[in-house]
Amino acid sequence: MKIAVSSDGNNPESKVSNRFNSAEYVVIFDTATGEYDAVPNPFASGQYGAGVQAVVMAVRQGADVVLTGYASPSVVGQFKAGGIDVGTGFTGTVKEAVEQYRNTVAHASENRSETVAEPSRIDKTLVFHAFRAAFRQFVSMVPVMAGIILLTGLFDVFVSEKILMSVFSGNIALDTLWGACFGSIFAGNPINSYIIGGELLTYGVSLFAVTAFIVTWVTVGLVQLPAEIAAFGRRFALLRNGLSFVSAILISLGTVAVTGVLTGWIMP
Repeated sequence: MKIAVSSDGNNPESKVSNRFNSAEYVVIFDTATGEYDAVPNPFASGQYGAGVQAVVMAVRQGADVVLTGYASPSVVGQFKAGGIDVGTGFTGTVKEAVEQYRNTVAHASENRSETVAEPSRIDKTLVFHAFRAAFRQFVSMVPVMAGIILLTGLFDVFVSEKILMSVFSGNIALDTLWGACFGSIFAGNPINSYIIGGELLTYGVSLFAVTAFIVTWVTVGLVQLPAEIAAFGRRFALLRNGLSFVSAILISLGTVAVTGVLTGWIMP
């Protein structure tokens, strides 16, 4: 690593210059060889653009770090853009600045090593609360799972294939419309719509109808319509439900069409 220090002289015992771009010399210390090399700064007169030229000079010298007394934010940004770290606030001699910087870096490395080596501690309280929250969530899901099992059984008992086929005749337009209508009427946990939708597919109902059924179950609510009218007004409630109903039909047609295309790509 090469450390470039702004200097008033050409040796390690020279004073650190307050500004890098106006320093008489740039003394470069090579940590690999332990040698110092002084380079005259041709832009020490402080002419326009000296800051940029100082950055260019540091890059050409292969500097990894620049140490100086002060550097403006713009100059610091230019150094960092060139991949060079900047250290400011250094005083004393060049040699002292280099030693101070190296000691700071070494101390920071030791602190990082100690932090990494320190074994992590498990907060038993947090673990207990996490397990308790997970258990409560499981308990809250038990009624839902029981309802799903009950709903599946009732569907198999009371809804026959003959009844379904009398409603869903295989006509894409009518099946999609009927699916959207049934989904708008029914209400409950969205998971129930997945269960019923799966049963409908098992009985041969088209994917168009099932998709419309699931979408309207979630977005259209005729059962909750009176409450929605009371909360948001008749016009808004009717308009929202109507648009949701139409959108569900369009989504159903689009979903099945895209699914068919993708299936054709994957399984020609």
